[in-house]
Amino acid sequence: MITIGCAGFPVPATRYFKEFQFVEVQDTHVSLPGTGSVRRWRREAPSGFWFSVLAPKEIGQDAFRSGPISEASLKNLISVSTELDAQVAVFSSTQDFAASRTNKSKLKEFLGDVSKKFKRVVWDPPATWDADDAEAAASSGGATVARDPLLSGTTTSPWAYYRLPGPAGHKSRYEDPVIVRLAELANAAKNEDSVYVFANVDMFADAKRFKKALSLLG
Repeated sequence: MITIGCAGFPVPATRYFKEFQFVEVQDTHVSLPGTGSVRRWRREAPSGFWFSVLAPKEIGQDAFRSGPISEASLKNLISVSTELDAQVAVFSSTQDFAASRTNKSKLKEFLGDVSKKFKRVVWDPPATWDADDAEAAASSGGATVARDPLLSGTTTSPWAYYRLPGPAGHKSRYEDPVIVRLAELANAAKNEDSVYVFANVDMFADAKRFKKALSLLG
C-alpha cells in the first residue's frame, strides 16, 4: 500500500482533502497550530485520512538532549498529536548533527524514549549521513528513517517513510521523467506499506503527477 501526501497544506485544506489521504503537519515545527485549526482539520478530513506531525525544531537544535525547552516542546507535540490522532511523529536534525558515536548513542536513547509516546516515530537525518547508516541508527531506537528514494534507493523495511525535498532544494520541482522514475521505484519497492511525502515548493502538483504515474503502472 502506497500513501501520498505533502509536507503541510500547499492549498486550502478543503481542496487538499479531495486529492490525498495524508498530510505531514508542518505548523508544529515552528509554533503550535491553534486549537481551532487542529480541530477543524480533524473535523473536515474525510474518512480514512491521517496525519503525521513534524516535531518542534528546538528538539533537533538541542541535539536530542533532555532539558526544559525540549521537554516542553515534546509535551506540546504530544498534545497536538493526540488531538489529531496522528499516526506518526517526525523528528528532524540540524545539518551539523554529525554521525559520531556520541550522537548515535544520544539519538538511540532519545528515539527509544519517544517511540513509547507516539504510534510511530520517524527520524529525518541530515544530508551528511549515509542513508544506510542513518537507517541503522533509527532502527536501534525503534524508529524509522526518512529516506529520499531518488538519492538513496528504497528500503526493505515493511513500513517506509520517504521524503522528497526537491531535486535541487525546496524551490525546485520534479520533471516528468523523474516522476516516472519515482513511480517505477515505488512500484518495485518491497515495502508492505510506504508513505511518500513531497516537501518542495511544487509539492501539490508533483504529488498529483506522482499519483497519476503510479496509476498508469497499474
